[in-house]
Amino acid sequence: MLGDLIGEEQGQITVQRVLPSEHGLPPAVESTFQASGTLLGVTISDMGTYTGQLRPDGTLLGHGQGILMSPDGASAAWEGLGVGHFTAEGSIAWRGSIVYQTDSPAFAELRGVAGAFEWETDQSGKAGGKLWAWR
Repeated sequence: MLGDLIGEEQGQITVQRVLPSEHGLPPAVESTFQASGTLLGVTISDMGTYTGQLRPDGTLLGHGQGILMSPDGASAAWEGLGVGHFTAEGSIAWRGSIVYQTDSPAFAELRGVAGAFEWETDQSGKAGGKLWAWR
């Protein structure tokens, strides 16, 4: 069951590149971003990289990983998987799940919890999203 909203962030895609096609699949686009916001009430900086690969039905398959840190040094690594679609405005809207690994007491509530996320990137590279606990 989806729980409370536990995080929000806003940021910017900093680098993009096209990866070569493999095994007859279309090329993937790799995006790296930096964002800031809050997670479990803690101020964070988040940095990650994800790939989006166009599927035959016009949606995108996404996979990403990254690390987030608080100003006092608490940290967590994350890995996510999702599905994206193009919006009428030219943005890409992503929906998916994310899991965390951390030893930091500030993020202890993330252990054993999957997150459900909404993430959107616009044509200028602005990005942001929300995260809910999925228990």
